[in-house]
Amino acid sequence: MKKGIKYSLIAVFVLLLIGVGGFFVWSQLTYEPSKELTTLVNIENIQHEDDAVILQPKKSNGKGIILYPGAKVEPEAYSYYGKKLAEDGYFVAIPHVLLNFSIFDQNRAKDIIEKYDNIKGWYIGGHSLGGVSAASYAYKHPKEINGVIFLGSYPTENDDFSEKELPMLSLYGELDGLSTKKKIAQTNHLLSKDAVVHEIKGGNHAQFGLYGKQKGDNKATITPKQQQDEMVRVTKEWLQKVSI
Repeated sequence: MKKGIKYSLIAVFVLLLIGVGGFFVWSQLTYEPSKELTTLVNIENIQHEDDAVILQPKKSNGKGIILYPGAKVEPEAYSYYGKKLAEDGYFVAIPHVLLNFSIFDQNRAKDIIEKYDNIKGWYIGGHSLGGVSAASYAYKHPKEINGVIFLGSYPTENDDFSEKELPMLSLYGELDGLSTKKKIAQTNHLLSKDAVVHEIKGGNHAQFGLYGKQKGDNKATITPKQQQDEMVRVTKEWLQKVSI
């Protein structure tokens, strides 16, 4: 091998290592639960099992909800939303995902479904990139999933539900700077025939979780709790209508 080619290969390899290492470090700089969350949920009492936040209902209705977190967002940031759903009898699991990107760990739902086999009906959802991953899982496992919940999110062109009857709920924020109203409108044709789309007036992207501000987002004109409570109310109403 000529020296020039050899040194070029070494240089490419070194750059690749630097790139992978840089991505790993960046992926670990996560959005942690905000002070707002700590006033609503006692984080110390949050149950963790098999690398997931588990919110158990006092009296189960036999149905479960799996929520994939947004990119680089800690699962605990969604525990208020999950806790409120658990109060209506739903078992809620919010998994940690590989490198804090659910797109690399889309099958986490499978592990949860297999472990908690006492649950007879499953819904899957997620925030932002988590919703993309949830939709992908639902598309590939139609017999396992009874419905999909999008929180400031939408499916990709590879997961076209337009000819399917799977219940779907899409919640989006009026002022979302990342999953914008335009992006939501442009992807609504990928939702199922039975989809319900709800706009949260004054809501933004980061307030679908409770982890503070996010780069690229717009400022909300409602409080985080107001957005969360509207999410809870609409989700519960939808679940009551579609629950099997």
